[in-house]
This record gives sequence, structure tokens and C-alpha cells, in this order.
Amino acid sequence: MSDANVPNLKRRSLLAAAGSAALAAPLLGLGGRAFAQAAAPKTKLTFAWSQVSFCLTPVPVAKETGIFEKNGLDVELINYSGSTDQLLEALSTGKSDAAIGMIHRWLKPLEGGFNVKIVAGTHGGCLRLIAYKPTGITKIEDLRGKIIGVPDLAQPAKHFFAVYLKRHGIDPDRDVTWRAYQGDLLGLAAQKGEIHAIAYGEPTLYRIERDIKGGWVTLAYNTSAPYEDKTCCVIGVGGDLVKKNRPAVAALTRSLLESYDWIQTHQREGAEIFQKYASGLTADDLLTLYKQLTFHAHPIKQSLRDQIAFFAQDFKDLGVLKPSTDPKKFADHIFADVL
Repeated sequence: MSDANVPNLKRRSLLAAAGSAALAAPLLGLGGRAFAQAAAPKTKLTFAWSQVSFCLTPVPVAKETGIFEKNGLDVELINYSGSTDQLLEALSTGKSDAAIGMIHRWLKPLEGGFNVKIVAGTHGGCLRLIAYKPTGITKIEDLRGKIIGVPDLAQPAKHFFAVYLKRHGIDPDRDVTWRAYQGDLLGLAAQKGEIHAIAYGEPTLYRIERDIKGGWVTLAYNTSAPYEDKTCCVIGVGGDLVKKNRPAVAALTRSLLESYDWIQTHQREGAEIFQKYASGLTADDLLTLYKQLTFHAHPIKQSLRDQIAFFAQDFKDLGVLKPSTDPKKFADHIFADVL
């Protein structure tokens, strides 16, 4: 090759290099943006839940399917088995950021002033009232003069079905007797004739029906009229977190509601995810239990505020809330619209 051709080769090499650099520049820019997005820190939150509550299947689903992560969150799930007051205190003081619990159990403590806001409902159908078939009870009216077993006298099922009985003309204080037994012993108590019916939640009732012979009659759910469209479990968040980081609370709420929607059409997958927490229950057992839940019943905004006021009025009529409590003002106080 002659020296005369060298300048031309150098020129072509420089042009080629320049062209490659120009082509690579936008790709490098895109890569930089993609890297920045991938490296963006997730907001860390702690979420308290009960691993024994099959109705909370969407909580681990949101974790394991990446729904939390997709919404910019790094959520640590904490299995909580303490009292309701302790849980609400943990939310109030920031020891835990958020939780799901039963509105029937939360209303009275929240009346006491815990700094916790309810931001969404999640589902309905957790509670059921069943009668032991040998007693001859077949309908609500047959409970007059009978004994209803509950796990404790402050349990949500006791409060809910006391209101339900009152709506059906049965005085829950005079016309029936409430008797407390440890959950696992309720079925045996019915079999021995010590109680005639049981008000409780799942999966305990499911196990009782399976294990205690004689047959059972379902008298009501907590989705029986006029509660068909009502939630029973709600998402609660510390009041300070709502003030300081509303976008994170909104992302958490969206994630959980998305997970509840997901499980409506992916129940088998949800059951398989939850099965490791469901002691003694198979995936098929969980699918059977899911049928009584209204996973679509997750009110927000005005609908949630109205439902809180509705339940507060129930509890006021029952004497659980103070006579001076205004249900609508109370609902306004403990509700937060984060969406």
C-alpha cells in the first residue's frame, strides 16, 4: 500500500469512529436512563398482617408477584398476633406503617383516639353464624332463648351478629346468651349441648364443620342483607405517615387493591402462594373458603367513608360506641382519601 493512501484511510477511520459514536450516544443515554430507573430506591414500608387469616391471601400475593415492587415499594411483611390495641398503637407511633384488620374490631379503639387512618376496604365475608343441626335451629328467629358460642365476648363476630340479631327483632342482651370458649373447643361445646350456635370466622368454622359430626346450618354471613356490599376488613395506616408521605400510602393502597382484583381471576395461584401459611388446609380447602369472600368489595373515597359511618351507627345503637359519638363526624375523623 502506498503512503498516498494513508491519509484517506485515516480520514475514513475517523469518520467511521465519529459515526459509531453518534449512533452510540442516544443508546448510552437510553441505557443511562434505564439504569437510573432500575436503581431508583424503593420506599420501604412495614406491613402487619395475620398469617392465619386466609382472607388476607392478597397480601403475600402482592409481595411474591412483584405488585409492591412495581409500585415503587419495598414492603416488609410482619406476622402480627397481638391485641388490636397493641396493633393500633404500633401504627400510631410509627413502629409499623400499615396493617389490615377488621373494622368491627377497630372502631371502638379508634374512638379512643389512636392516630390511625382507614384508607380502603379490602373484602367482605369473613364472619359466619352457624347452628348445630341436632338443635333443630334452621333460621335466625330460632335463636331466641338459645346459647351462642364465641371465642371471646369482645370478638368481632359477637359484635356483628349482635347487631344482626337486633335487626331481626332479637334482643342480643336478653333473648340470647353469649358464651365464650377457646376457638378449637366451640365445636365440641355444641356437640355436648353447652351451646347451640357459633359466631366466628374462618377457617375455624370450616374445620368445625369438617370435624364435628352431626351437621351444621349456616344462618348468616356478614355479607347477608343489608351488608351485601359492605367491607369487613380495612387498610389502616399511621396518621403521621399519611401526612408525611401520602404518595407512598397511595402506592401501598393501590398495590393491595390490585392484588385483591388479581386473586378474583387467579384463585388457584393465590391458594398455592398462601398454602405455606395455611396450617392443615390444602389448596382445595382454600378455594372452597374463597367462595364466601367478596374480594371485589374494596370501597375507597366517599363509599368507604359512608361504610365507616354505617358501622359506627350500628355500634352506637348496640352501645359499643359512646352515645355522644356522631357516626358521620367519627367517620370523617378516622378516614383518609389517599387515592
